[in-house]
Amino acid sequence: MKILFVTPECAPYVKTGGLGDVSGALPQALAALGHEVCVLLPAYRGMKVSGEIGDGVELPPYGPWPAAQLVPVKIASGVTLLLLACPSLYQRPGGPYVDASGRDYHDNAMRFGMLSRIAAQLGTVHSPLRGWSADVVHCNDWPTGLVPLYLAQSRLISPQEPVAASVITIHNLAFQGTFPMASADVLGVPWQWRGMDGVEFYGELSMLKAGLQFADAITAVSPTYAKEIQTPENGIGLDGVLRARASRLTGILNGVDTTVWNPAQDPLLPHRFGRGNFKGKALCKSALQARVGLPAERGAMLFAVVSRLTPQKGIDLVLAALPKILSSGGQLVVLGQGEPGLQQGLQEAVARHPSQVAVTVDFDEGLAHLIEAGADAFLMPSRFEPCGLNQMYSQLYGTPPIVAPVGGLRDSVTDASADPVQGTGFVLASVDAAGLEEAIGRALKAWQQPQLWKKIQANGMARHFGWEDSARQYVQVYQRAQAVAGAAADPALSPVR
Repeated sequence: MKILFVTPECAPYVKTGGLGDVSGALPQALAALGHEVCVLLPAYRGMKVSGEIGDGVELPPYGPWPAAQLVPVKIASGVTLLLLACPSLYQRPGGPYVDASGRDYHDNAMRFGMLSRIAAQLGTVHSPLRGWSADVVHCNDWPTGLVPLYLAQSRLISPQEPVAASVITIHNLAFQGTFPMASADVLGVPWQWRGMDGVEFYGELSMLKAGLQFADAITAVSPTYAKEIQTPENGIGLDGVLRARASRLTGILNGVDTTVWNPAQDPLLPHRFGRGNFKGKALCKSALQARVGLPAERGAMLFAVVSRLTPQKGIDLVLAALPKILSSGGQLVVLGQGEPGLQQGLQEAVARHPSQVAVTVDFDEGLAHLIEAGADAFLMPSRFEPCGLNQMYSQLYGTPPIVAPVGGLRDSVTDASADPVQGTGFVLASVDAAGLEEAIGRALKAWQQPQLWKKIQANGMARHFGWEDSARQYVQVYQRAQAVAGAAADPALSPVR
């Protein structure tokens, strides 16, 4: 199967969150299953890519979009990167979505409209790559949401020509890509698809809604999140669309790149360890305490957070539950950046309790690995969490996570209180400060029983969070999408097919 994976970010080249990790790992897992995979990605400023660079393909100006170039790069994993080079749109000093001051680029509709248009072309007989067109185009989040619409439009214009099936993955429904409806003229959205049954969302154009309406298949990044987003409480205005398309919606839990996250081989750790030898983990704890300036007290239970510092991640709940940790003699280490008020609250906790609390306001990959390895327990009391990866990293590194019962956290952590035999962490009974305090109390009690704690650690380290199983599930979704696309008798009757 020829698969085009289109994404606005891809680790290790450009990454702002979990989408970047998925885009770096899933295509490789699909290629390992024998599929021919290309990843379409904008060529942002400062990207460093190594591999076999092929001849660039010139893309002439089209409508409002300037001329561009498609540069293929064959990388070691067998995946081909297709870098969309358009300096006026992508070569900027900020990030993928925002400028250097943190504001959204004013022309994001144009920037990601172009990414979507080129992706759709690669799924037709008019593909700019001579001799290659995709069987399936896998889109990711709102920046690629117009791809399914453009593919549906191609089916209408040339019903006799083969057109790729479309799949869109929801990594976070909260980001919907809304723009003034006037953008529809520039983006080439047909008039009949600008209403409520098309791209319209409270008077504006939503790129994500376009993807949900027109895709042949929809996935979410965990089974529980796929259910949650169909409810008014978690659907963020799109729950009705998702319920209407429930037959095409599948939840697939993200995987982990175990070539990067493996405590037995991790080059970022000062000491390595595995299920049968926890000595290296104890040494990592001492190294972590030294790195962040905490006393090297082996008898202090060390709790950790690596996260964006936002209410969605429950950082305010961590602050509210901090007295529980401190009164037990425990320590807390935090790595992340986010809302100024939460950063200030954490820094004030450091000032009051410098021997028990350490906070690093930054993004530091090496420190993140050391925290996962050196901490005793990991806190993730998220109010919602589409999938989450740190709770998986934590289990693999023998650091039982304390998590909220939401999204991918529910799907990937087994509560050790409810299941002492197979438990891998601790699940909150309620997503509030009291629920977090109670779960921390259970973890403290278990940690004081070394044999029980080692059992919980070993259970987590035995989990299989690699991408192979998830990749096989995606292939099944691709096959179903192809069947839907092939059976579309007359898509002109309705945009919601």
